[in-house]
Amino acid sequence: MKAQIAADLSPPAYRQAASFLAGLDADWARHVATIGLCCLETRPAREPHEALVRAIAYQQLHAKAGDAILQRFLALYPGGVFPAPEQLLATDPALQRACGFSAAKLAAIRGIAQASLDGLVPSLSEARALPDAQLIERLVRLRGVGRWTVEMFLIYSLARSDILPADDFGVRAGYGRLKGWEKIPTPGQMRAIGAAWQPFRTVAAWYLWRLPAR
Repeated sequence: MKAQIAADLSPPAYRQAASFLAGLDADWARHVATIGLCCLETRPAREPHEALVRAIAYQQLHAKAGDAILQRFLALYPGGVFPAPEQLLATDPALQRACGFSAAKLAAIRGIAQASLDGLVPSLSEARALPDAQLIERLVRLRGVGRWTVEMFLIYSLARSDILPADDFGVRAGYGRLKGWEKIPTPGQMRAIGAAWQPFRTVAAWYLWRLPAR
């Protein structure tokens, strides 16, 4: 049986998710009422290779630093348009490195471009038809791309509505604060707890990101 794909991050779905989460317990009800309706914004037209390269660029950096590197990178190409994989690979690596990428990040970015040409990184239309688990298994083979990076791609590029990034510190810290715990739950604990939030785990994560660590 083909895996069902949950990909609805629309305002009606946000209202349904808010009602569901608020009904879990008093802590969730209070938090949802405080934050209001989810307003997560996605980029559904972004090709997978672009989404992954952008994710690599921002890894372990503050947003402003990532923005600056990407601006310099895009300035290498006509009109500042994001390069196709073949354009990226045809560019002198020294010019790309000068944008601010570390050697490891540049290797990862060029690896993503090559994997796109080889067919490992799917096109957007192909990615939309692939289940979450299959995309994760396929894309974590790429250098520099871990499960969290693929989960961000699933959420922000494919609008998948039942993704719980259990390794994400913000999600785990947020849940600990929601419950008033002294210790932050482990990724394994977070996955087990979050199973009860299906099929709205993406929205649950969005709400937990708004409960940062103390």
